Amino acid sequence: MSKYCPAWDPHLASQRSLQGHLTRTPGWDAGRRRVCGRCELLLLRHSLRSRELKCVKCKEGVPVVVIRAGDAFCRDCFRAFYVHKFRAVLGKNRLIFPGEKVLLAWSGGPSSSSMVWQVLEGLSRDSAKRLRFVPGVIYVDEGAACGQSPEDRAKTVAEMKLILQTLGFPWHIVALEEVFGLSPSVLRCSAQEPVGAVGTYKVAVDSFLQQQHTLGTERAGGSPSPTQGEERLSPPGTQESQDPAGPPPAAQTEALSRLFGSVKTLTAKEEFLHTLRTHLILHVARTHGYSKVMTGDSCTRLAIKLMTSLALGRGAFLAWDTGFSDERHGDVVVVRPMRDHTLKEVAFYNRLFAVPSVFTPAIDTKAPEKASVHRLMEGFLLRLQAQFPSTVSTVYRTSEKLVKAPRDGCAAGPRCLLCMCTLDVDAADSATAFGAQTSGFSQTQPPTPRAGAGAPTEVGGAQDRCQGAGPCGREDSRARIIEQLCYGCRANMKDVPSLDLLPPYILAEAQLRSQRASQEIQEYLVENGAEETHTAES
Repeated sequence: MSKYCPAWDPHLASQRSLQGHLTRTPGWDAGRRRVCGRCELLLLRHSLRSRELKCVKCKEGVPVVVIRAGDAFCRDCFRAFYVHKFRAVLGKNRLIFPGEKVLLAWSGGPSSSSMVWQVLEGLSRDSAKRLRFVPGVIYVDEGAACGQSPEDRAKTVAEMKLILQTLGFPWHIVALEEVFGLSPSVLRCSAQEPVGAVGTYKVAVDSFLQQQHTLGTERAGGSPSPTQGEERLSPPGTQESQDPAGPPPAAQTEALSRLFGSVKTLTAKEEFLHTLRTHLILHVARTHGYSKVMTGDSCTRLAIKLMTSLALGRGAFLAWDTGFSDERHGDVVVVRPMRDHTLKEVAFYNRLFAVPSVFTPAIDTKAPEKASVHRLMEGFLLRLQAQFPSTVSTVYRTSEKLVKAPRDGCAAGPRCLLCMCTLDVDAADSATAFGAQTSGFSQTQPPTPRAGAGAPTEVGGAQDRCQGAGPCGREDSRARIIEQLCYGCRANMKDVPSLDLLPPYILAEAQLRSQRASQEIQEYLVENGAEETHTAES
């Protein structure tokens, strides 16, 4: 027999590790080989603990899920824990009023599918605290940007329809190519009604309950006509469902493929895809009267997004990009009710309760880890999370402390043409690298001649050539668009060689903003000139 006990290893930190060491030891047999008294006691305690392990919530059920070390839940308690986190986020913020139309952004993935099922269960009559808003679901087909064939896209859309038809919600299936038919008004921040007062929310709840009471009284008196207090869902797939008549036009699909094919880096492709998707969802929400949009961003995904946004120069907008609510669009508010759920919890819940989901290849599918900043940050955080289980929660809690405070003097200032956030630009004469960059863009613009000053410009002269489709005109157009972007979007646009491939609504809005700025300058100069003339005469 060896001098030391074969079961003892000073580097093992727990009984579980000790048990694993014993089972991996060649020739180990607990009935034939002897161990020291200390190791035998440890093994006995570990055996008893494994047999007597109970749910940490009810102390009775057999655990089926271990979320964190020491947090073992049975099936029923895990479901109650998961549902409570979803309801608590909505109840704590009080942004969604009773009877309000909410659009659920569903991608077919685990997090967004779980969010849709939480809403479905919350609207059922068997729910303890029913959700009182009116939901709808939208799915954006991004197959053209991801390089999918028409057959694969049609198969994916068919799978989506089968799930959507079982929900009973209004649903909308739109293709990403539809961004080429959007109006420039989608890039304008509409007026927002004052929201957020606790008294306002209580008044809305009391009014809704009073309508419900009136509805119950009318039904008891024999009047079954519905009122505005409760909007009942129609049979599956029959209420305001937008079914695409067919595949998008080939010209739009080709234009979208050329656009994403021209982008140099995968990082810029992912950012631009997110921007176009947001614009399309915003358009559908405004068209159909939705005032809120729910996304399925989980705690893990938001932690990765926070680190990615910092690396891409979007630190000024972290509170909007990762917070519970995003009010940058004015009349449509984006909310993230899944922000307290980790990807591990979402995967366990979908597995235990058979939540259906559809796998759709993304633009970064099968890409190596260092192909983009997004993939690099994801791999970095997930590896840290495997070694230090509090990594994601630490980053996530940091995002909760960020305050949505715009920069001084920018509360009502110009907004970014793409992400629609307040421009985080410095003055052109500021002593910073960004100020020098802004000054460089302004110097590339040719001077605008005054009307009636000097000799008339001959047809086909240098001035006409600068305003045409030549190199000078293209540089002027690019500079006009770049100067209307925030720092992060400018960095991404460096990887887009030609801005002429952008959707028409972006180019049209950039031109309108430039014309509006020129008119304001001219009016200011005219007013100053009139004041100076009046002062001189007096």
